[in-house]
Amino acid sequence: MIAIVDYGIGNLGSVLNMMKRIGAEAEITADPDVVAAADKVILPGVGAFDTGMKNLADRGLIPALEHAARERQVPVLGFCLGMQLLVGGSEEGDREGLNWIPGRCERLRPEGSLRVPQMGWNRLSATREHPLLEGMDARARFYFVHSFQVVCDRPEDVVARTDYGGPVTAVIARDNVWATQFHPEKSHKYGMALLRNFVSLPLPAAV
Repeated sequence: MIAIVDYGIGNLGSVLNMMKRIGAEAEITADPDVVAAADKVILPGVGAFDTGMKNLADRGLIPALEHAARERQVPVLGFCLGMQLLVGGSEEGDREGLNWIPGRCERLRPEGSLRVPQMGWNRLSATREHPLLEGMDARARFYFVHSFQVVCDRPEDVVARTDYGGPVTAVIARDNVWATQFHPEKSHKYGMALLRNFVSLPLPAAV
């Protein structure tokens, strides 16, 4: 079972609907026990960094996420705010992030007349091969809505970038943790393909 983490931020129904469309067994949950025991975890989200971390803490979900991701080593996929919460902190707030992938969120500062937030469709430029992007072609595009981007401490943690008045981190990965700045659940057939890739990832032997 795939746990879609409910921490009070984001349109979780669209995530669940996309999972149903690809035939995946998933449920929306705010129950720490369910998250801790899940086969895989999706951490979506829209909104402010500090609010996201506070909501996770208030619902007792941080220890559950730590147990699933760090102790049991199950695959975890974050997107949008869920990606940003995986790093150490953000210019947007004062709270510490989960710090599973070393880095920090910084405000988008595109060159030229481009507006912030980035809102709309954009293509990716892969920096290395990764199972999440398997089968993607040059036409693949994804839907972005964000004012901040993740800046990783380790270049090898970046899987793909997009261009928005300069390079912007779009996909990151480290060990069993993956994340996208864009919204797969809003990215039509390419988002569906990416979620299928996540669902098909093998589970660790201990799960």
